[in-house]
Amino acid sequence: MKIKKTYGILAILLGGVGVHFFYAGKNGYGILSIFFSWTFVPSIIGIVLGIMALCSSEEKFQKKFILQE
Repeated sequence: MKIKKTYGILAILLGGVGVHFFYAGKNGYGILSIFFSWTFVPSIIGIVLGIMALCSSEEKFQKKFILQE
């Protein structure tokens, strides 16, 4: 089980290079974020996803943000 505070902080601080996607198990999105990191779009997306994750309930976070195995 992934911790939503860790995901949220990683998304806000290191979202520009997709670290939060690697933490969640979504490696494809992480690699895509690295390729487009020069555009600053992944940084904006990371901030938005981080805030959304921190504001959601634990169950909703696990369903929406974490890759289900």
